[in-house]
Amino acid sequence: MRAIVYAGFAALLGQAFAQTPTYQGQLLIQPVASNSKCLQSQNGKNNGSPIILADCNGSMDQLFTFQNGQVTMYGGSMCLDVTDGVNADGTKLQIWQCYQGSANQAFYYNSWDYTLSWNGKGKCVDLTDWSLASGNRIQVWSCSQNNQNQLWHVGYMASALPQKSQNGQSGQNNCGTGAAKDNCQTLWINSMDDFCLWGPPNKANVGDAERDMVTYCTKPGHGGRIMPAGTLKGVHFVKTKDYVQITGVGDFTKINVKNKDEGGELDNHGADGKGNPIGGLVYGNSFGQNLQYHEWTEFLSYNEFCIRACIGPNARNHCFNEYDEMGCTFNMPANYDKGIFESCQGEDSLPVGLYGTSRWHQGVKPTPAPHPVPPSSSCVRTSTVGLGY
Repeated sequence: MRAIVYAGFAALLGQAFAQTPTYQGQLLIQPVASNSKCLQSQNGKNNGSPIILADCNGSMDQLFTFQNGQVTMYGGSMCLDVTDGVNADGTKLQIWQCYQGSANQAFYYNSWDYTLSWNGKGKCVDLTDWSLASGNRIQVWSCSQNNQNQLWHVGYMASALPQKSQNGQSGQNNCGTGAAKDNCQTLWINSMDDFCLWGPPNKANVGDAERDMVTYCTKPGHGGRIMPAGTLKGVHFVKTKDYVQITGVGDFTKINVKNKDEGGELDNHGADGKGNPIGGLVYGNSFGQNLQYHEWTEFLSYNEFCIRACIGPNARNHCFNEYDEMGCTFNMPANYDKGIFESCQGEDSLPVGLYGTSRWHQGVKPTPAPHPVPPSSSCVRTSTVGLGY
């Protein structure tokens, strides 16, 4: 089972991932405020082309590669560049022909806190005025801890997935939409009857297989294994303004969880920043077509599951994932009733583990009660779910 990553330990590990994200290859760079916006070279492959915000389309103008301490584009010929090297708040970013050793082109990405820093200058890549308007020119600004203007996710278009997103990955991400693959590690959450869960590739306890989990889906089309009939005994889908969540019960020995295993947690971080499973990606259509969820968490045991995928500036709090021993009902208070299959609108739950201004730490006695189940409405029920019921 995943060990808890405390802040100090995370900071030390963050240094190990300096310069580059854990994901590999050509990447989108997205502000935490929106999973549908990307950095882009406004005028293509030209010296001085401004870096702006734009709707994500996966074109070459939006693909960045982190290598040799630089953020490159167009096959490594052009680099992210601080205009004229001016070390002042508000200096805009551009692209320029790459010069190895150029201080104007030296950037540092921290996979733990999501900052993209101008190396050694005390400046961070900054979403100007917190504006998501297309065409907004991106700047550098003095780095400030937890400044959401300065937090950036990296990822991939769902239509252009790599074979493997990380080194050390046991499965694959480019799973296609055809025949199911035994080792697919791209998970989809779309609706009550169209979703996948992480499960062991072979019969195992969840904690022993967390690095190598593969997808089991309710229906074909996502490239993962199909949940056998009788897997799901109750499913409760909730969409809030900040996340989608599915909770329920079933017989998860059918997806290779050992009988009586009380389970464990899967998430996009893991103890080393690579996630559990390594290279696992999550996508969905609830907040836009084929959007990548950069923050997600799942708990799975032999008879219960819960999964949540979060968006927006508070995604990391809503998908907080340090309570790996506490299970579903503590981490995601919700309906887990057997025999009910429903899709609802809901309100955000209270932040897990946070009581007033104090955060409870796993293992400290006494253990507090879970937060109450948040209100939901507009529920629609059905008698079956995909092929998994």
